[in-house]
Amino acid sequence: MRWEKGRRSDNIEDQRGRRITRGAKGGGILILLLALVGMYFGIDPSVILNLGSRMESEQTTSSDYTPTEEENRLAEFVSVVLADTEDTWRSQFNGMGGSYVEPKLVLFSGAVQSACGFAQAAMGPFYCPGDRKVYIDLGFYHDLKNKLHAPGDFAQAYVIAHEVGHHVQNLLGITGKVHAARGELSDQDYNKLSVRLELQADCLAGIWAHFADKTRNIVEPGDIDEALNAASQIGDDRLQKQSRGYVTPDSFTHGTSEQRARWFKQGYNRGDFNSCNTFEARAL
Repeated sequence: MRWEKGRRSDNIEDQRGRRITRGAKGGGILILLLALVGMYFGIDPSVILNLGSRMESEQTTSSDYTPTEEENRLAEFVSVVLADTEDTWRSQFNGMGGSYVEPKLVLFSGAVQSACGFAQAAMGPFYCPGDRKVYIDLGFYHDLKNKLHAPGDFAQAYVIAHEVGHHVQNLLGITGKVHAARGELSDQDYNKLSVRLELQADCLAGIWAHFADKTRNIVEPGDIDEALNAASQIGDDRLQKQSRGYVTPDSFTHGTSEQRARWFKQGYNRGDFNSCNTFEARAL
Protein backbone atom coordinates (compact mmCIF):
# COMPACT_ATOMS: atom_id res chain seq x y z
CA MET A 1 0.00 0.00 0.00
CA ARG A 2 1.42 3.36 -1.04
CA TRP A 3 0.67 5.41 2.04
CA GLU A 4 3.85 7.22 3.09
CA LYS A 5 3.15 10.35 1.04
CA GLY A 6 -0.51 10.53 2.03
CA ARG A 7 -2.14 13.32 3.98
CA ARG A 8 -2.19 12.98 7.77
CA SER A 9 -5.52 13.39 9.56
CA ASP A 10 -6.06 16.05 12.21
CA ASN A 11 -8.66 13.86 13.93
CA ILE A 12 -6.32 11.64 15.97
CA GLU A 13 -6.59 11.62 19.77
CA ASP A 14 -3.59 9.95 21.34
CA GLN A 15 -4.52 8.54 24.74
CA ARG A 16 -1.73 5.99 24.93
CA GLY A 17 -0.16 5.88 28.35
CA ARG A 18 -3.38 6.62 30.20
CA ARG A 19 -4.27 3.88 32.65
CA ILE A 20 -7.85 3.35 33.75
CA THR A 21 -8.65 1.27 36.79
CA ARG A 22 -12.15 0.42 37.90
CA GLY A 23 -13.38 -0.49 41.32
CA ALA A 24 -16.33 -0.18 43.62
CA LYS A 25 -16.38 1.93 46.72
CA GLY A 26 -16.75 -0.50 49.60
CA GLY A 27 -15.67 -3.45 47.45
CA GLY A 28 -17.38 -5.60 44.86
CA ILE A 29 -17.49 -8.59 47.22
CA LEU A 30 -19.48 -6.58 49.75
CA ILE A 31 -22.02 -5.62 47.08
CA LEU A 32 -22.37 -9.26 46.06
CA LEU A 33 -22.95 -10.32 49.67
CA LEU A 34 -25.59 -7.62 50.09
CA ALA A 35 -27.32 -8.87 46.94
CA LEU A 36 -27.43 -12.40 48.37
CA VAL A 37 -28.81 -11.16 51.68
CA GLY A 38 -31.41 -9.08 49.85
CA MET A 39 -32.45 -12.12 47.80
CA TYR A 40 -32.96 -14.06 51.07
CA PHE A 41 -35.40 -11.38 52.23
CA GLY A 42 -37.22 -11.32 48.91
CA ILE A 43 -35.53 -8.23 47.44
CA ASP A 44 -34.66 -8.32 43.75
CA PRO A 45 -30.84 -8.67 43.77
CA SER A 46 -30.57 -6.64 40.57
CA VAL A 47 -31.66 -3.57 42.54
CA ILE A 48 -28.62 -3.87 44.81
CA LEU A 49 -26.28 -4.79 41.95
CA ASN A 50 -27.43 -1.77 39.94
CA LEU A 51 -26.85 0.42 42.97
CA GLY A 52 -23.38 -1.04 43.23
CA SER A 53 -22.66 -0.25 39.60
CA ARG A 54 -23.53 3.39 40.25
CA MET A 55 -21.06 3.34 43.14
CA GLU A 56 -18.27 2.23 40.85
CA SER A 57 -15.33 4.56 40.64
CA GLU A 58 -12.84 5.02 37.87
CA GLN A 59 -9.34 6.33 38.21
CA THR A 60 -7.31 7.57 35.30
CA THR A 61 -3.60 7.96 35.66
CA SER A 62 -0.90 8.98 33.22
CA SER A 63 2.37 7.15 32.90
CA ASP A 64 5.60 7.96 31.13
CA TYR A 65 4.66 6.23 27.91
CA THR A 66 7.37 5.99 25.28
CA PRO A 67 6.12 4.38 22.06
CA THR A 68 8.48 2.22 20.08
CA GLU A 69 9.59 3.16 16.60
CA GLU A 70 7.21 0.54 15.21
CA GLU A 71 4.29 2.01 17.20
CA ASN A 72 5.08 5.48 15.93
CA ARG A 73 5.07 4.21 12.38
CA LEU A 74 1.76 2.43 12.94
CA ALA A 75 0.27 5.59 14.46
CA GLU A 76 1.35 7.55 11.39
CA PHE A 77 -0.08 4.86 9.13
CA VAL A 78 -3.42 4.98 10.95
CA SER A 79 -3.49 8.76 10.55
CA VAL A 80 -2.95 8.47 6.79
CA VAL A 81 -5.63 5.80 6.37
CA LEU A 82 -8.10 7.85 8.40
CA ALA A 83 -7.36 10.89 6.23
CA ASP A 84 -7.95 8.80 3.12
CA THR A 85 -11.34 7.63 4.41
CA GLU A 86 -12.18 11.28 5.10
CA ASP A 87 -11.43 12.16 1.48
CA THR A 88 -13.51 9.25 0.20
CA TRP A 89 -16.59 9.83 2.31
CA ARG A 90 -16.53 13.61 2.00
CA SER A 91 -16.74 13.14 -1.75
CA GLN A 92 -19.46 10.47 -1.47
CA PHE A 93 -21.62 12.56 0.87
CA ASN A 94 -21.23 15.60 -1.36
CA GLY A 95 -22.43 13.49 -4.27
CA MET A 96 -25.52 12.52 -2.26
CA GLY A 97 -26.21 16.15 -1.39
CA GLY A 98 -25.05 15.77 2.20
CA SER A 99 -22.14 16.80 4.38
CA TYR A 100 -19.70 14.36 5.91
CA VAL A 101 -18.86 14.84 9.59
CA GLU A 102 -15.43 13.37 10.21
CA PRO A 103 -15.00 10.98 13.14
CA LYS A 104 -12.23 11.14 15.69
CA LEU A 105 -9.89 8.19 16.07
CA VAL A 106 -8.58 7.43 19.55
CA LEU A 107 -5.30 5.59 20.04
CA PHE A 108 -5.20 3.91 23.44
CA SER A 109 -3.22 1.30 25.31
CA GLY A 110 -4.70 -1.34 27.55
CA ALA A 111 -8.11 0.17 28.29
CA VAL A 112 -10.19 3.19 27.46
CA GLN A 113 -13.37 4.95 28.55
CA SER A 114 -15.76 5.82 25.73
CA ALA A 115 -19.31 7.10 25.58
CA CYS A 116 -20.25 3.45 25.01
CA GLY A 117 -18.60 2.40 28.27
CA PHE A 118 -15.34 0.98 29.51
CA ALA A 119 -13.42 -1.13 26.99
CA GLN A 120 -10.27 -3.19 27.11
CA ALA A 121 -7.83 -3.78 24.29
CA ALA A 122 -8.85 -7.45 24.13
CA MET A 123 -12.16 -6.34 22.59
CA GLY A 124 -10.33 -5.16 19.49
CA PRO A 125 -11.00 -1.96 17.53
CA PHE A 126 -14.51 -0.55 17.80
CA TYR A 127 -16.68 2.41 16.87
CA CYS A 128 -18.82 4.18 19.45
CA PRO A 129 -21.85 5.96 17.96
CA GLY A 130 -22.36 7.86 21.23
CA ASP A 131 -19.25 10.00 20.75
CA ARG A 132 -18.63 9.31 17.04
CA LYS A 133 -15.15 7.98 17.68
CA VAL A 134 -13.15 4.99 16.47
CA TYR A 135 -10.99 3.33 19.12
CA ILE A 136 -7.93 1.17 18.51
CA ASP A 137 -5.05 -0.21 20.53
CA LEU A 138 -2.20 -0.57 18.04
CA GLY A 139 -1.29 -3.86 19.70
CA PHE A 140 -4.26 -5.32 17.82
CA TYR A 141 -2.22 -5.24 14.64
CA HIS A 142 0.25 -7.66 16.19
CA ASP A 143 -2.64 -10.04 16.90
CA LEU A 144 -4.07 -9.48 13.41
CA LYS A 145 -0.83 -10.67 11.89
CA ASN A 146 0.27 -13.40 14.29
CA LYS A 147 -2.93 -14.76 15.83
CA LEU A 148 -5.50 -14.07 13.13
CA HIS A 149 -3.09 -14.78 10.26
CA ALA A 150 -3.94 -11.59 8.38
CA PRO A 151 -0.65 -9.78 7.69
CA GLY A 152 -0.13 -6.76 5.47
CA ASP A 153 -0.69 -3.03 5.65
CA PHE A 154 -3.86 -3.14 3.58
CA ALA A 155 -5.33 -5.66 6.00
CA GLN A 156 -4.60 -3.10 8.72
CA ALA A 157 -6.23 -0.38 6.64
CA TYR A 158 -9.33 -2.53 6.11
CA VAL A 159 -9.85 -2.69 9.88
CA ILE A 160 -9.98 1.11 10.10
CA ALA A 161 -12.16 1.42 6.99
CA HIS A 162 -14.64 -1.06 8.50
CA GLU A 163 -14.97 0.97 11.71
CA VAL A 164 -15.33 4.17 9.70
CA GLY A 165 -18.04 2.33 7.78
CA HIS A 166 -19.92 2.11 11.08
CA HIS A 167 -19.53 5.87 11.41
CA VAL A 168 -21.09 6.33 7.97
CA GLN A 169 -23.98 4.10 9.05
CA ASN A 170 -24.39 6.20 12.18
CA LEU A 171 -24.49 9.46 10.22
CA LEU A 172 -27.13 8.03 7.89
CA GLY A 173 -29.32 6.86 10.78
CA ILE A 174 -28.90 3.17 9.99
CA THR A 175 -27.21 2.33 13.29
CA GLY A 176 -29.94 4.04 15.30
CA LYS A 177 -32.67 2.06 13.56
CA VAL A 178 -30.90 -1.23 14.26
CA HIS A 179 -30.30 -0.40 17.91
CA ALA A 180 -33.92 0.76 18.31
CA ALA A 181 -35.09 -2.70 17.24
CA ARG A 182 -33.20 -4.36 20.09
CA GLY A 183 -36.10 -4.45 22.50
CA GLU A 184 -38.56 -5.67 19.87
CA LEU A 185 -36.67 -8.74 18.72
CA SER A 186 -35.49 -12.01 20.17
CA ASP A 187 -31.74 -12.40 20.69
CA GLN A 188 -31.58 -14.65 17.65
CA ASP A 189 -33.40 -12.20 15.38
CA TYR A 190 -31.37 -9.25 16.65
CA ASN A 191 -28.16 -11.17 15.95
CA LYS A 192 -29.32 -11.58 12.36
CA LEU A 193 -29.88 -7.84 12.12
CA SER A 194 -26.45 -7.20 13.63
CA VAL A 195 -24.89 -9.44 10.98
CA ARG A 196 -26.44 -7.30 8.25
CA LEU A 197 -25.12 -4.15 9.92
CA GLU A 198 -21.59 -5.57 10.09
CA LEU A 199 -21.63 -6.87 6.53
CA GLN A 200 -22.72 -3.47 5.30
CA ALA A 201 -19.74 -1.93 7.12
CA ASP A 202 -17.53 -4.43 5.28
CA CYS A 203 -19.11 -3.35 2.00
CA LEU A 204 -18.52 0.32 2.87
CA ALA A 205 -14.88 -0.51 3.58
CA GLY A 206 -14.81 -1.96 0.07
CA ILE A 207 -16.15 1.31 -1.32
CA TRP A 208 -13.26 3.12 0.36
CA ALA A 209 -10.81 0.66 -1.23
CA HIS A 210 -12.47 1.21 -4.63
CA PHE A 211 -11.90 4.96 -4.58
CA ALA A 212 -8.51 4.70 -2.90
CA ASP A 213 -7.48 2.58 -5.86
CA LYS A 214 -9.28 4.56 -8.56
CA THR A 215 -8.59 8.15 -7.58
CA ARG A 216 -5.48 8.12 -5.40
CA ASN A 217 -3.55 5.11 -6.67
CA ILE A 218 -2.51 3.89 -3.23
CA VAL A 219 -3.41 0.24 -3.84
CA GLU A 220 -0.56 -2.07 -4.80
CA PRO A 221 -0.80 -5.60 -6.27
CA GLY A 222 -1.88 -8.01 -3.56
CA ASP A 223 -3.46 -5.36 -1.34
CA ILE A 224 -7.06 -6.34 -2.05
CA ASP A 225 -6.19 -9.98 -1.36
CA GLU A 226 -4.84 -8.87 2.03
CA ALA A 227 -8.13 -7.17 2.85
CA LEU A 228 -10.16 -10.16 1.67
CA ASN A 229 -8.02 -12.45 3.79
CA ALA A 230 -8.48 -10.23 6.84
CA ALA A 231 -12.25 -10.18 6.34
CA SER A 232 -12.21 -13.95 6.01
CA GLN A 233 -10.07 -14.55 9.09
CA ILE A 234 -12.42 -12.66 11.40
CA GLY A 235 -15.66 -14.33 10.33
CA ASP A 236 -17.84 -15.60 13.18
CA ASP A 237 -17.62 -19.19 12.00
CA ARG A 238 -13.84 -19.22 11.83
CA LEU A 239 -13.37 -17.47 15.19
CA GLN A 240 -15.86 -19.74 16.95
CA LYS A 241 -14.26 -22.83 15.45
CA GLN A 242 -10.82 -21.71 16.60
CA SER A 243 -11.91 -20.77 20.11
CA ARG A 244 -14.21 -23.66 21.02
CA GLY A 245 -14.08 -26.21 18.23
CA TYR A 246 -17.63 -25.76 16.94
CA VAL A 247 -19.91 -23.05 15.61
CA THR A 248 -23.40 -21.84 16.58
CA PRO A 249 -24.83 -19.84 13.65
CA ASP A 250 -27.67 -18.39 15.76
CA SER A 251 -25.07 -16.52 17.82
CA PHE A 252 -23.32 -14.95 14.82
CA THR A 253 -23.15 -11.16 15.04
CA HIS A 254 -20.68 -10.27 12.27
CA GLY A 255 -21.18 -12.83 9.52
CA THR A 256 -19.27 -15.81 8.21
CA SER A 257 -15.82 -15.61 6.67
CA GLU A 258 -17.28 -16.09 3.19
CA GLN A 259 -19.92 -13.40 3.74
CA ARG A 260 -17.50 -10.83 5.09
CA ALA A 261 -15.07 -11.28 2.21
CA ARG A 262 -17.89 -11.26 -0.35
CA TRP A 263 -19.45 -8.03 0.86
CA PHE A 264 -16.09 -6.26 1.01
CA LYS A 265 -15.49 -7.37 -2.57
CA GLN A 266 -18.97 -6.16 -3.55
CA GLY A 267 -18.17 -2.67 -2.34
CA TYR A 268 -14.75 -2.72 -3.94
CA ASN A 269 -15.96 -3.93 -7.34
CA ARG A 270 -18.95 -1.57 -7.61
CA GLY A 271 -17.97 1.49 -5.60
CA ASP A 272 -21.66 2.27 -5.16
CA PHE A 273 -23.41 2.80 -1.83
CA ASN A 274 -26.64 1.32 -3.19
CA SER A 275 -24.86 -1.98 -3.79
CA CYS A 276 -24.27 -2.26 -0.03
CA ASN A 277 -27.89 -2.61 1.05
CA THR A 278 -27.46 -5.78 3.07
CA PHE A 279 -30.78 -5.18 4.84
CA GLU A 280 -32.77 -5.92 1.69
CA ALA A 281 -30.49 -8.61 0.31
CA ARG A 282 -32.22 -11.98 0.03
CA ALA A 283 -28.96 -13.85 0.39
CA LEU A 284 -25.99 -12.68 2.41
